[in-house]
Amino acid sequence: MNPENLKKLVEVKMPYGKYKGRIIADLPGNYLNWFASKGFPDGHLGQLLALMHELDHNGLKPLLDPLRKGQDMLK
Repeated sequence: MNPENLKKLVEVKMPYGKYKGRIIADLPGNYLNWFASKGFPDGHLGQLLALMHELDHNGLKPLLDPLRKGQDMLK
């Protein structure tokens, strides 16, 4: 796993669909589960969605909190 991808989870916004414009880290678990059952998209977006699904599924979302705080400081 690339540690840079964790940072991207709090930076990259969903480019399409029901949650267009929402950062990947804020996507609801049921939406991530839907992707997991149907197949993640190809490319970098799919990798980020799969990573976020793993974090959400295993109760590890709080690991992103320090990265979120870093993002808030940049605003």
